[in-house]
Parts: sequence; C-alpha cells; structure tokens
Amino acid sequence: MIAARLHPNWRLLDPAAWRWPHFSLRELGCKCAGRYCQGEYYHDTLFLDRLEALRAAVGRPLRINSGRRCPLHNAAVKGASASQHRLRIGVDINVAGWPAADRRKLLVAIHALGFGGIGYGLRFLHLDPRPMKANGRPAQWDYQKGGMAQWKSLLS
Repeated sequence: MIAARLHPNWRLLDPAAWRWPHFSLRELGCKCAGRYCQGEYYHDTLFLDRLEALRAAVGRPLRINSGRRCPLHNAAVKGASASQHRLRIGVDINVAGWPAADRRKLLVAIHALGFGGIGYGLRFLHLDPRPMKANGRPAQWDYQKGGMAQWKSLLS
C-alpha cells in the first residue's frame, strides 16, 4: 500500500500497489524533469479514487497536463504560492477538442463526485482535493476570463 503523504520520487513507489488503472505515477508526479526535484509525488487515495470514478463516468481518457508540482517548479510556471499542485496534489485535465456533450458529462460528474476545488480554463479544468466550503460547495474560480461562464453554459 502506498502511504498517503509526500514522496520525494514517484519512481521509488511500488507499482504493484497502484490500483488506479487509468492514471500513472509518472503523469501525477512533478514534471520539472529533474530541474528542481527528482519527481515529487503526493499520494491522496481518496482523490485518486475520485479521479478513477470520474474517468469511468466520462467514459473517455482524461489527459493530465499537470499533477504534483515541487515548490520550485510551481514558481517557475507562475503557480499560486498556495496552489494545491504544490501543497498536496491538483490536476489539470486537458479538454481541448472535446465536444460540448463530453464537457457537460465531465462537469456533471465532477460536481457529483465532490471535488473540493474546481478551476475553469477555456481548454482545461483544474481539480483538487481541498475540503468543500462551509456551505457544502467547492471552491471555484476562473483561470482565463470567460472560462467559468463557458463551462456553466453547458449546464443550461
């Protein structure tokens, strides 16, 4: 079993203990290519269970642009200092070229599965495992002007 904590290098983890067939340690680990770390990875079982359930609900591959980021890589890509990519783990899912029906299915499933952080880009969605707000809703924000409006229009 993989411990729920920060690991300095995803390559040191036992792949036999990996139970999320649609995602890999490599794609979820830091992608600084050794410039700042050796492939940091933050393991969060509940978050990975939600990602796997999301993949099943959508019925198509989820391409992860970014997963865990070491602090220096996060700074290099101009990530927020309190980014979940840096503090724990967050994922940016590339949806460029996805038809509206698939984007809608993705958004509905994200809300049903209880992801605590949702960032709306024009060609990607950010998800992270932060706790829901006191009102039971996720933290939500725009990455690019019009991102959230574009996604919310899929639900009307």
